[in-house]
Amino acid sequence: MPKTKSAYVCSECGAQSPRWQGQCPQCRAWNTLVETVLERGAGGVPARRVGMAGTVAKMQTLAALEAREEPRIPSGIDEFDRVLGGGLVAGGVVLIGGDPGIGKSTLLLQALCRLAAEHPVVYASGEESGEQIALRAQRLQLTPGALQLLTEINLERIIERLREAAPRVAVIDSIQTLYSENLQSAPGSVGQVRECAAQLTRHAKQSGSTLILVGHVTKDGALAGPRILEHIVDTVLYFEGDAHSSFRLIRAFKNRFGAVNELGVFAMTERGLKGVSNPSALFLSQHDAGVSGSCVLVTQEGTRPLLVEIQALVDSAQSPNPRRLSVGLEPARLAMLLAVMHRHAGIVCANQDVFVNAVGGVKITEPAADLAILLAVASSLRDRPLPPGLAVFGEVGLAGEIRPAPRGQDRLKEAAKLGFKTAIVPRANLPRHPIPGIDIHGVDRVERALEIAREK
Repeated sequence: MPKTKSAYVCSECGAQSPRWQGQCPQCRAWNTLVETVLERGAGGVPARRVGMAGTVAKMQTLAALEAREEPRIPSGIDEFDRVLGGGLVAGGVVLIGGDPGIGKSTLLLQALCRLAAEHPVVYASGEESGEQIALRAQRLQLTPGALQLLTEINLERIIERLREAAPRVAVIDSIQTLYSENLQSAPGSVGQVRECAAQLTRHAKQSGSTLILVGHVTKDGALAGPRILEHIVDTVLYFEGDAHSSFRLIRAFKNRFGAVNELGVFAMTERGLKGVSNPSALFLSQHDAGVSGSCVLVTQEGTRPLLVEIQALVDSAQSPNPRRLSVGLEPARLAMLLAVMHRHAGIVCANQDVFVNAVGGVKITEPAADLAILLAVASSLRDRPLPPGLAVFGEVGLAGEIRPAPRGQDRLKEAAKLGFKTAIVPRANLPRHPIPGIDIHGVDRVERALEIAREK
C-alpha cells in the first residue's frame, strides 16, 4: 500500500518544503506554503495516476466516443432542478454556498427527504447534531423516511461509511468542518479544504453517487477556501438575497451539465422553502399611480426571462463630491452611463446624487440593463413618470449607440404575457413577426430612446 506523506508546497512556484516557513525558499514569496498530501509508492516511486473513474487513463480519439445525455435524478423541488439544469446527475459534485441562515441546510434537507422515498440518501453533518437536524425536520413537517444521518467530521470515516451505504445522493454539510488524518493542519485551512474536496470528488466519480457539498462564504459573498475548490466540482450554486427577507434566490455560476446563470426563486415559509412559479411578480412594485424614477427591465437569467423594476433617485448633492450608488447592479457602469447621457443626450447630473436600485434583491450583471438605468435616471431628474406598461432592455455603448441583447424575442414575449403594452428595444432586436398585444419601438441611439419615452 502506498504510504501517504504530506509536504508544504508553494502556491506560486510549486517548490516543496518539509516544514512550514513564512517565506518560500525558492521564489521568496511570503505566506504561500500550503500543506499538501503527497502519495508515494514503494521505494519512493510516485504512485501511478488513475482516471476519475478509478482506472488507468487511456488515450482515445474524440470521434470514437459516443455522446450521450446524463440521466437526471429529480430532487422533487422544481426550482432547484431548474438551477441544476434538470436535476442531479449521477457522479456529479455540486457545491452550494451562501450566507449563514439563508436556507442552505433547509433546502437540502427538504430535497433529501423527498429523495429518500425512492433512493438511498445520506446526510453527513459536521456542524449540527442529529437531534438538531431531527428538530428541524419536525418543524418543517418533513417525512424523513429512510434518510440516513451521519454526524462526523473525519474525512476517512465519512468516505468509509459512504462506501458501506452506497447512497444515490449524499450531502456534506459543510466542507469547511472536515479534516483528513493525512494532514496536520486544522479543519477549514486551505490544505484541508482542498484535500477533502479532492478525495470526496474522487469517491463520487468512482462510485457514481451524487455529492452535494455545502461551503461557507466570506464577508464579500465569495466561497471561502482555495479557488481550486470551485474548479474541482461540476456545479457551483450561490444563495442570494437578504436573510431578513422572505425570498431567496439560487444562481448557478458554473454547471458542466446545464446552463450557467440560471436562477431559482424561493419563498421562505413556515414549512421551508417553496418554489415561486412567477418570479417576475416579486421584482415588480405595485404603484397606485405612475412614479418618477421607475423603469421595468426585461432581463435574461439563464433560460428564464424576468421583469425587474429598476428604480433611480436623483437629488441635489449636499457635498462637493456627488454620490453614485447602485444596489443589485454593476457599480462601475453607473458613472459610465451618466457620462454617455451627458455627452449624447445633453442631460447633466454632475451636481446631483444618483442612487439606483434593482427591486427585490436580485443582482443583475448583464449589460442589457443599461437602457433601463438611463431611462429611470432621466425620469427621476425631470420628475416625470415613464409611460405605464413600458418595458425596455438594451446595452448602451460609449458612442451612444444601443446594442442588441441576446434572446430578445423571448424577453418581448414574456413582457407581452405579463400585460406590458409598449417596449423600447435595440433596433437589431426587433422581431420579424409582430408580437400580439405589445407595441415595439426599435432604437439605435440613446437620444432617440429618451425622445420616445417622453412622447409616450
